[in-house]
Amino acid sequence: MSVEFDSCTYQYRRGPVVLDGLSFAFPPGRTVLLGPNGAGKTTLLALAASALKPRSGTVSFAGLDPAVRSQLRAYRRQVGWMPQHITPVPGMTCQEQVAYAGWLKGMSRRDAWDGALEALGRVGLAKKAGQQASSLSGGQLRRVGVAQTLVHSSRLVLMDEPTAGLDPAQRGTFRKVVEQLSEDADIVVSTHQTEDLSEVYDHVVVLSDGTVRFSGTVAEFHALAPTDTASGRLAEGAYAAVLDGGEA
Repeated sequence: MSVEFDSCTYQYRRGPVVLDGLSFAFPPGRTVLLGPNGAGKTTLLALAASALKPRSGTVSFAGLDPAVRSQLRAYRRQVGWMPQHITPVPGMTCQEQVAYAGWLKGMSRRDAWDGALEALGRVGLAKKAGQQASSLSGGQLRRVGVAQTLVHSSRLVLMDEPTAGLDPAQRGTFRKVVEQLSEDADIVVSTHQTEDLSEVYDHVVVLSDGTVRFSGTVAEFHALAPTDTASGRLAEGAYAAVLDGGEA
């Protein structure tokens, strides 16, 4: 099971076409989505989260189509989404903000409240549960964003640049979260960081100019690197090779 795009086109108002007839299905498991700025990664994840609607074509997951009104609520219960920018809700504590995200997904107040504390613990913020979200550092706030995707039982988790602003120790916490999540959900993570590919992910997808240039396993991706690439820079070399050569 994976999120599928069938002939999807999207264009922002008065802007260029970002996606033009894209047909693609993300593989199950843990997938990293790579691509340069402006490639369409954020748009693709927002469509998968049903935050945006395609101008044409369809998006589906688990047999559900968010464009069908009667299926939208069920679709959103299945999908957790962490957007690129996390904004603290004025006056809310960390636990309240995470619980609110769960309540919006249809959880009861009690389940959302209890689940919020558990989710904050999974990202190393249990001690900050009663603190105002607006008082957190940028890295801590991003971890609150991760917790918001964990509070309800998603079968698909989408994260847009979740490790931006995190220090090495915090990225280590994030890796553990991804490993735990993958036992129950498919995961798609958009990032510019390639150093953790082999440790965290099963698959790599490279998007450029709204087109999927590569989709395959991490090993298949690394194999695209030039033969003289240092072992510690295989992902970097492969990424450059895909963008330069238009590998599909």
